[in-house]
Amino acid sequence: MTSESRKDIRFDDFGRVECPELCVVGGILEDVSLNGCRIQFNAPVSLNEEEDYELKVRFSKNPGAPLTLICHPQWQKVIDGQTNEIGFEILHSPDSGRLHEYISKLHSEQSEYNDQDIIPVETECQFV
Repeated sequence: MTSESRKDIRFDDFGRVECPELCVVGGILEDVSLNGCRIQFNAPVSLNEEEDYELKVRFSKNPGAPLTLICHPQWQKVIDGQTNEIGFEILHSPDSGRLHEYISKLHSEQSEYNDQDIIPVETECQFV
């Protein structure tokens, strides 16, 4: 799926993901949106594409308790016979409200950053 066909903005973000049903070692959050996320694993993954998974996500910019997100796999990237990345759709979850707040915070930070890139132009000449 290309980024042009996504309905929500994806934010590059970093976080730790725990899901013992998928992998005994935690995964790394690569990006997130209101309706999806991409997670990288550095250990063998046991993925059932028909199953929903409860992910515990600790975002790097959000201290405190991890978010509990119910997710359904949409795609997987396999390298050398092992799943390396999984793209998930985020379903209605116990922490959907907290995720919405976090995404709003990322959107606001991105807007502030983009506003800083604007160089103010004065319309009047000044002599020094």
